[in-house]
Amino acid sequence: MLSEFAQVQRKLNFLCKERSSLLDTLRQLEAANIDAEAPGINDNEYQLSKNEYSSLERSKYSECSTTESSDDTEKQDVEEASDEEESCYYDSKDFFTESPSHLIGSGMDTKGQGADVKDAWPKEAPNEALCSHIERRIKLPDPVEKEKPVSLWSMIKDNVGKDLTRVCLPVYFNEPISSLQKCCEDLEYSYLLDRAYEYGKAGDSLMRIVNVAAFAVSGYASTEGRLCKPFNPLLGETYEADFPEKGIRFFSEKVSHHPTLIACHCEGRGWKFWADSNLKTSFWGQTIQLDPVGVLTLEFDDGEIFQWSKVTTSIHNLILGKIYCDHHGMMHIRGNRQYSCNLKFKGQTFLDRNPRQVQGCVEDGVGSRVATVFGTWDDSIYYHKGDGKNKRKDTSSSDNASLVWRRTKHTPNLTRYNLTPFAITLNELTPGLKVDEQLPPTDSRLRPDQRHLENGEYEMANAEKLRLETRQRMSRKLQEDGWRPRWFDREGEDGPYHYKGGYWEAKDKGNWDGCPNIFGEIVEASDNFTEE
Repeated sequence: MLSEFAQVQRKLNFLCKERSSLLDTLRQLEAANIDAEAPGINDNEYQLSKNEYSSLERSKYSECSTTESSDDTEKQDVEEASDEEESCYYDSKDFFTESPSHLIGSGMDTKGQGADVKDAWPKEAPNEALCSHIERRIKLPDPVEKEKPVSLWSMIKDNVGKDLTRVCLPVYFNEPISSLQKCCEDLEYSYLLDRAYEYGKAGDSLMRIVNVAAFAVSGYASTEGRLCKPFNPLLGETYEADFPEKGIRFFSEKVSHHPTLIACHCEGRGWKFWADSNLKTSFWGQTIQLDPVGVLTLEFDDGEIFQWSKVTTSIHNLILGKIYCDHHGMMHIRGNRQYSCNLKFKGQTFLDRNPRQVQGCVEDGVGSRVATVFGTWDDSIYYHKGDGKNKRKDTSSSDNASLVWRRTKHTPNLTRYNLTPFAITLNELTPGLKVDEQLPPTDSRLRPDQRHLENGEYEMANAEKLRLETRQRMSRKLQEDGWRPRWFDREGEDGPYHYKGGYWEAKDKGNWDGCPNIFGEIVEASDNFTEE
């Protein structure tokens, strides 16, 4: 018996070695099939040019999405790529040691050597300590009821190929925040824009766009493990977020129901950020694909403007396997002055040992590479200066690479929503906001179905969701009858939306005239409906 077992063991060892060799070969073939970095898009697609558009009102912006499908970029024939042409993706965890906390975000590389920057800006602005007394919640309320799982496939099996924004799903598939609040999650690492503003003031335009690029990537970090959809806002629904400890004030509104458009505006320390976006959703059996449409705009107080569009998001393994989220495509960050940046989000593949990779380059006005940016969208972003022609072969060498951004680590969330600590605070009704007239009747935090879901009152949440969806179906008629957003104006018939002001002033006065009670009961009569 021992002899027979030994013979079987030898055969198993041989098969394991063959399998390992086969996997290595497949990985090499896959690496050879990775396409070269896509060239930057034509600057005419973004209506920004050098030394122009020094103010918000004088600019016009394209709404076209610059996202490229990873399916198109992965269809090249397998061939030997030269060192000059191949796109290399690195896992920063493999060849960078953990930086000391006092070096994160500074001008020092991970080995403690200077990275040729003028000054080392702090990770957070100094006056944030002045707001340390603000207490925000660290967890969601304990659920009142026990949740009953629902089969996603039973809900959407008849909607393959359709836009899921038009499919009514039970509240079980929602997370307790709205799309208006989810837009605010992009501002979690707003200190990167504070730092970019300071670099620009010091005359270091290269480090400014490097930090802007890191900010554009950091907005995806909160999507890891987030498998529930946010609530679709009602027409006219709004959301405000005031974070004095971060130095930002954020406001968003659903400005159109068909097509669905959300406009947002944020003011920070020396910069303004705004966007209006639409999300096209497609269901393809095992995968849901989310294609964003719209342009995000960032303007610093000195007149420098950057614009970019988000990449495609896919949610895989809806029926079989472990569900996971992936982002893929090209992100082109265009500026109206010296520099621009192209970032590629590499789509995850079956044999990929280092998923979630992002790599790109910073180009000057004549198209020459001046810096390389790389890392992962769920963890960290690094950069090093130079044209990037000498590809890294020794992964143990830092090669003057410096850390720009690292995701804030936190304890695992105890709920299935996997909200980040920042996201947990977005739907909180703090004591100050509970005072009468502190919030308009359109604010997402007053939405009953969303509040019931957060409290774990699932039966009431479902009942309220059905009631509000009936009201939502009437929104298209409202829009056709000449409805206009309360806080945003549109530039032309098809242009972008801009915040027209007045919200924070109305909040100070507690005057919400013109803000309808969109979450109240409705009575339908003679093709019109009124509020009770």
